[in-house]
Amino acid sequence: MSSAWITGFSLSLALIVAIGAQNAFVLRQGLRREHVGPVVLVCAAMDALLIAAGVAGLGGVIGAAPALTTLLSWGGAAFLTVYGLRALWRARRP
Repeated sequence: MSSAWITGFSLSLALIVAIGAQNAFVLRQGLRREHVGPVVLVCAAMDALLIAAGVAGLGGVIGAAPALTTLLSWGGAAFLTVYGLRALWRARRP
């Protein structure tokens, strides 16, 4: 096996094993037995898409377009803000 394959596999495994926001969301949906199949399907498909995009060199394309980098940064910040506020709202409800 090539060194690049082992490195890519190890990185992907580390991202999947760590309990992050996405994995916590999938676990919560599973425990609540709400829309488990669609949630797992969408999350797995998005992970595969992002990994494939990274392998295909999307990082180089984004690096060459500073406006796109800024747009994606603000979009990510907005998503995380809304996601955090919704989590806070759920935590404050009795």
